[in-house]
Amino acid sequence: MLYLIGLGLCDVDDISVKGLSIVKKCDKIYLEHYTSLLYGADNVQILEKFYGKKIILADREFVEELSDTMLEEAVDHDVAFLVVGDPLGATTHTDLILRAVKRNIKYKIIHNASIMNAVGCCGLQLYSFGETVSIPLWTDTWKPDSFMDKIHSNKARGLHTLCLLDIKVKEKSIDALMKGKIEYEPPRFMTVSQAAQQILDSIEKRSSSGDSLSTLTPESYCIGLARVGSDDQKIIRQTLKKMSSMDIGKPLHSLVIEGELHPLEVEMVSLFEE
Repeated sequence: MLYLIGLGLCDVDDISVKGLSIVKKCDKIYLEHYTSLLYGADNVQILEKFYGKKIILADREFVEELSDTMLEEAVDHDVAFLVVGDPLGATTHTDLILRAVKRNIKYKIIHNASIMNAVGCCGLQLYSFGETVSIPLWTDTWKPDSFMDKIHSNKARGLHTLCLLDIKVKEKSIDALMKGKIEYEPPRFMTVSQAAQQILDSIEKRSSSGDSLSTLTPESYCIGLARVGSDDQKIIRQTLKKMSSMDIGKPLHSLVIEGELHPLEVEMVSLFEE
């Protein structure tokens, strides 16, 4: 049996009682280690001590290219695949399920909280959110802004937009690859200030090309969230312009672009204005 188990938002003890009981009985434990991370629990030894089990890190390369090994083990053994947040928060995990089904491997999903529903802590109502977007970390030569179209579409309908911010964990160094070596870059985590600045740059770029997004300006309000679910979580409401210079501390961060506000939402988000 293959178990896809959500670990929740933040701490090692955010796992559900059901999830923990399954982990303790499984023969192999894999930890997905690239779509998200547990804040304050990056050290695998902490997780191993808590679960009482040996943990195998499953990075992007493993999940996307080498996971047949894990599926093969799940034919005759109980195998746990641990995912920060909810197991179905990334399309990669859906693909894993489909491959298991094709091989007649039984699977079970143990759900948990993720930023997709915990974002309600910022005071906005979940049913007023539109399509979620992912904002990638730009480079000097790669600056895609297709996420702006979805933000614009949501805002035009009065809907809020949850922006998931890029993280880079165990990314191969391009310079090293060109030299025939395999080296990894240090982990990087997009901040709300970086995300806000990329949105501002995209607004300016589109405006200069005549493709202006009239629904979004530097004075549009957004909400920055950091370390949601932890004791030191931070939530702040500001304009995009001001958010681009805000420092709300350690990762992980998320950004929400506001749509039209219900009176109750107006009252709630005022709690986070600085």
